[in-house]
Amino acid sequence: MPDFLLIFVRTFIAFTVLLILARIMGKKQISQFTFFDYVVGITIGSISATVAINEGVKMTNGILALIYLTIFLFIISYIALKSFAFRDIVEGSPTVLVENGKILEDNLKKVRFTFDDLLIKLREKNAFKVSDVELAVLETDGKVSVMLKSGMQPLTPQTMGMMVEEEHRPQIVIIDGKLIEKKLTEYGYTKEWLLGEINKQGAQNFSDVFLAQIDSKGNVYVDLYVDDTDDQQIQQKPLLAAQLRKIQADLEGFALQTKNKETKQLYYEQSQQLQQLISDLNPLLK
Repeated sequence: MPDFLLIFVRTFIAFTVLLILARIMGKKQISQFTFFDYVVGITIGSISATVAINEGVKMTNGILALIYLTIFLFIISYIALKSFAFRDIVEGSPTVLVENGKILEDNLKKVRFTFDDLLIKLREKNAFKVSDVELAVLETDGKVSVMLKSGMQPLTPQTMGMMVEEEHRPQIVIIDGKLIEKKLTEYGYTKEWLLGEINKQGAQNFSDVFLAQIDSKGNVYVDLYVDDTDDQQIQQKPLLAAQLRKIQADLEGFALQTKNKETKQLYYEQSQQLQQLISDLNPLLK
């Protein structure tokens, strides 16, 4: 067999075996690349390269080495799951770099981080001033986790004590011109309703749509095969009756949360008025 063909066959076999073993080892090797995983990755790569191009090494010996290394990795991972001390030796432990806006220089030296390295990591987390940082931790996978001080954290409805409607996973209901009726019925909608929604956004039929996605509020995003308009996608809102009931529920929730009697009474009165409005409009909204 010619050398180039032999190398091709050995490379293909080594790659196939490595791919199978990588799938067996799982996604942790990609998502959480610790020091231990780094060493294992280098070893596996070195063995694979040797098997592929070194004709002096038997193919079976190289494959066995990869299999043995994978088994060894499983054993180490299992012991690490059972023993915190062993896991700390193999994978290391997180290191605090900044605490209460103050840099811990001794910890920087331990992990061989310069001041510039630290600032780069902080800027990647949108923390441009060290004084804004409550805590910065170097994780075992080399990433830096940053917690800003309370006054510097983004304002959210939760921090303001506001109740908001929960979002659920959006569903793709049309892909490549084909309707996925099962996904559509999961949200309780019909084909006729969806056809009306895509008609509003310029599609004549399902076959005109490359992708359509619906969220838990009933908003439909449509991407057509022919994008001949610069108009933004029309965002459809839930039915008015559902919106009004949601507002009424929020008012009753606010009434339960507040301890002020006058405010509580005001919330209940507004809720009752809204209930009356819903009853009056209900025949028109069917």
